[in-house]
Amino acid sequence: MLGAHPNVVEEIKWNAPSFAVGEHFATFHLRGKQGVVLVMHFGAKKRAGAKRPAIADPTKLLEWLADDRATIRFVDLADVEAKRKAFVAVVRSWIAATMDVR
Repeated sequence: MLGAHPNVVEEIKWNAPSFAVGEHFATFHLRGKQGVVLVMHFGAKKRAGAKRPAIADPTKLLEWLADDRATIRFVDLADVEAKRKAFVAVVRSWIAATMDVR
């Protein structure tokens, strides 16, 4: 995550590791029982009239929960490694979209 963009910072927000470039865009969901879930979002509050942005995701990592948030699930470290390249590409696309919606 930190290598996807030079301005990404990591903080603890909502009692979990969260990542920001100006505004928070991704937060780990730590209470899952199977693997690790990363929630991708456009900040803490839903924006009125927000439309789902065009996020490049050719390998279908994102599971959309609403127009302003999606999740990415990793079942284990091997899954993280297998999806690394696609994950970094999705994060870069998400950051670009996040910067566009501000």
